Amino acid sequence: MLAVDEYGRPFIIVREQDKKARLKGIEAHKSNILAARTISNLLRTSLGPKGMDKMITDAGGDVIITNDGATILSKMEVQHPAAKMLVELSKSQDIEAGDGTTSVCVIAGSLLEKAEELLEKGIHPVALSDAWKLAAAYSCKILREMSYPVKLTDRDQLIKSAVTSLSSKVVSQYSGILAPLAVDSVLSVIDQKTATNVDLREIRVVTRLGETIEDTKLINGLVFNQEASKGAGGPTRIENPRIALVQFQISPPKTDMENQLVVGNQEEIDRIARDEKKYILNIIKKILKCKCNVILIQKSILRDAVNILGSHYLAKKNIMVIKDIERDEMSFIARSLGCKPVASPDHLTEDKLGSAKLAEEIYTPGGRIVQITGVQNPGKTVSVLVRGSNNLVLEEAERSLHDALCVVRSLVKEKSLIAGGGAAETQVSVQLAKYAETLGGLQSYCVRAFADALEVIPYTLAENAGLNPIKIVTKLRKKHASDSKQKDFGIDIKKGDISDMWKRDVIQPLLVNISAINLSTEFVRMILKVDDIITTR
Repeated sequence: MLAVDEYGRPFIIVREQDKKARLKGIEAHKSNILAARTISNLLRTSLGPKGMDKMITDAGGDVIITNDGATILSKMEVQHPAAKMLVELSKSQDIEAGDGTTSVCVIAGSLLEKAEELLEKGIHPVALSDAWKLAAAYSCKILREMSYPVKLTDRDQLIKSAVTSLSSKVVSQYSGILAPLAVDSVLSVIDQKTATNVDLREIRVVTRLGETIEDTKLINGLVFNQEASKGAGGPTRIENPRIALVQFQISPPKTDMENQLVVGNQEEIDRIARDEKKYILNIIKKILKCKCNVILIQKSILRDAVNILGSHYLAKKNIMVIKDIERDEMSFIARSLGCKPVASPDHLTEDKLGSAKLAEEIYTPGGRIVQITGVQNPGKTVSVLVRGSNNLVLEEAERSLHDALCVVRSLVKEKSLIAGGGAAETQVSVQLAKYAETLGGLQSYCVRAFADALEVIPYTLAENAGLNPIKIVTKLRKKHASDSKQKDFGIDIKKGDISDMWKRDVIQPLLVNISAINLSTEFVRMILKVDDIITTR
């Protein structure tokens, strides 16, 4: 498009725009809504304890079986920009609350469906966006009013909320094992009186093939995926270990990549061997001087952690060696064992060592692992060893445990619980409809549509459980509308009817619901503000 400035000089605003694919106005809205709703409908069948699982295969032939919304979307190759935004929405929910990643996408899809109907009736996108912002704020107010406070000392309530989170997973039959594990893990890394958040990096989850999920356990100490180095017959069990965490290698230095060493005769070879032996012995003497008997060595891409000569001397002195510790694990290990990382043999002193009762190598069907227990000065960290009979189950157990940990973290951030099973969404829907009548005008119409959209959660729960969704949701709505004391009634999948979810122990953190409504509304408002899609090459 050509234009001229105040001096009459031509300039181009958008080059060759007429040759590029472009959608404007209502067509742009419809395109975005259709793309996002397609992804949302894909996830709808995965919602709830009776939701179906998805099998995802990648180009390499690897298979993942899961019904976790965030995992499904992160593995999908999405092209449309609006659909990509929905993937980011699911990630945001995963970061904020850790659970409800499927719910947030289903609510967003339902809101977009209502938005499309209202746009076709001539309501302006900005008016709709503002009304829905008001509706979301009022929804959060209703949710807070119907929530129950919880104390972090009430372990049973925390476990019940974690069980609810795990009930929709592939490994739901093991929720009685994973839920207490998640609660105990979080409670052991926080101060229950003052905590307002949980750093999940303080909880290390180690997966190991073999046995079943029932054998998953909380380790009072530290677990390493690596086995002890036994190149020269080194020990595999040390009682009362004194542990050094080192960032140097017990092997001779190598030349740079571009350089090479040319040896002319036998004498030079002997001299190199003598110097190498002297270098290694010097390091070993410094290790022995500080009375260390377990060494954890950081992984290096330039040199071997321990060469044959070093392994021989260490084995002779009965020192256990665990090598190839990843760099990003060093900080966690230091906090767990109460030791300090040492970058040079000259800086290795007794005050930088950690102490424990036992360091031993354990055999598992998936390979050997090293376990350190009875740490004398433990930090606020914990390790969980997850077991599983095959890789598919093992990976899903790890993902499910992460969700359970996030649920407990949500209760630390916002110490309130709310009834599940669609009870919260139905209560909000009924109360919003009453609120809409007090507004009048265009806002009333938009808020009413928002209230109707939230019924997608109980509707989908009933649909996925094989119940009659219209009959169940109508009965549930009537129950909530008739008496405000019936606010905890939701869909009981096991009974195939409605019942008091609080009494049935189907409870979840308030933060999950508030986050889902706020994030999905924010996403839909963003989509509504887009009225022009320009595709460039």
